[in-house]
Amino acid sequence: SGTLSAFATIYREEGILGFFAGLIPRLLGDILSLWLCNMLAYLINTYALENGSRGGRAPLWGGSAALGGLKVPFLLLQVSTMTEMKSYSQAVTGFFASMLTYPFVLVSNLMAVNNCGLAGGLLPYAPTYSSWLDCWSQLHREGNMSRGNSLFFRKVPAGKRYVWE
Repeated sequence: SGTLSAFATIYREEGILGFFAGLIPRLLGDILSLWLCNMLAYLINTYALENGSRGGRAPLWGGSAALGGLKVPFLLLQVSTMTEMKSYSQAVTGFFASMLTYPFVLVSNLMAVNNCGLAGGLLPYAPTYSSWLDCWSQLHREGNMSRGNSLFFRKVPAGKRYVWE
């Protein structure tokens, strides 16, 4: 009745593949998210931020700015601002990448509990899927690819009952 018995039950009922349920969509989603995040951050940092700092501004050493009574060269202000903007761009692109790859996380989580013996993974609460592609296609057909994605704005499909008595 501990961790070892849980491992034994998974192996006995589902075989070795039971330990890897939902792994493929999770890996695909993580790789795609990592690629999107880094690509968008690179594009923003290279073309949007650096090009914007070159055109139409005063020369970097062309003067100084008063900052709390101290005179600071423009170079220090621009470098500090660029460094901050680049760190923010990485966080923002990570947020957008996670929004775009959320369906992979959803399918992975659903496959992890698919027909596992828990009430939430069995009928009538959840359909059983033959593969992660079957799960993906059914969610796409029903328009549920982004269910649970928003913390504040939830949607429930019309005519669907989630509470059973």
